[in-house]
Amino acid sequence: MTPLFLGMSGPVLTADEITLFRQCDPAGYILFARNCVDPDQMLALTDSLRNLAQRDLPILIDQEGGRVARMKPPVWAEFPPAARFGALYDIAPVTAIEAARLNALVLALTLRDAGVTVDCLPLLDVRAPGGHNIIGDRSYGSEPMRVAALGKATLDGLRAGGVIGVVKHIPGHGRATVDSHLGLPVVSATREELAVDFEPFRTLNAAPMAMTAHIVYSALDPEHCATLSAKVIAETIRRDIGFDGLLMSDDLGMKALGGSFADKTIGCLKAGCDIALHCSGAFDEMVEVVAAAPEISHEATTRLGAAMLWPIPPHELSIADLTRQRDALLAYG
Repeated sequence: MTPLFLGMSGPVLTADEITLFRQCDPAGYILFARNCVDPDQMLALTDSLRNLAQRDLPILIDQEGGRVARMKPPVWAEFPPAARFGALYDIAPVTAIEAARLNALVLALTLRDAGVTVDCLPLLDVRAPGGHNIIGDRSYGSEPMRVAALGKATLDGLRAGGVIGVVKHIPGHGRATVDSHLGLPVVSATREELAVDFEPFRTLNAAPMAMTAHIVYSALDPEHCATLSAKVIAETIRRDIGFDGLLMSDDLGMKALGGSFADKTIGCLKAGCDIALHCSGAFDEMVEVVAAAPEISHEATTRLGAAMLWPIPPHELSIADLTRQRDALLAYG
């Protein structure tokens, strides 16, 4: 098995993808809108990935709600963005927490019906003044306690629905003034100021999976972004924040990272990421990533195994009833 989460090009696997995936045996996969047509197609696709691997798999998706949703209306329901729960928290914190839990439970059941086992949610990024809108309403707010409370509710709902949650973007993306999809953000905040960003991740450091931020934190490592920084991963993420779950990179295809795909793959794994994430499904890029990837480490295998055991198998639950309960709570605000 290789320490890779890979994308694919369309709604069904191509012959070339099947050959490559058999050859490299990636640890898991990630789906995007190009892979999501309807529930039957998605279930067939995810079943084909499991059949290739002959094991239960992390099959990821970014289904946050709001503007980040790979499974889209009218085929699938629309989910509210994180900021909607943050706004309700201003009025009724307990109600907001329960609404966030129910929302995540409905999300999880929807994903499980399509064969998806991991949702890249919740964002624990604390929104900061002047931060780029790439986070914006994807954040629960600007107060660490609120972000942690709503983030925990989301993790709890995902878990109860049988889906693994991923906290992101560790150690915090809220101060970035540049979209890391397009360029490399540099955050010049002091260590003392960054403590605000770390707080939700520290509070929820028992989460099963986390995704790194492609951001340079000058106070932590002025030479390397967090994804490629052994210092940030060892000293900040693992030691100061105390996260010991499965750590994946953000997408290797984002413009924040320079160099070849081989360089980026080797770099993030050497820095301490357990898994390198490649999302585009571009076959030539995947070939380069696969060629550079070593065998998965013992530590990463152990963390992956623990993450796969984290969800609670869901009982018989009604998505319609849970959605009505969530909407009634949201209407309070």
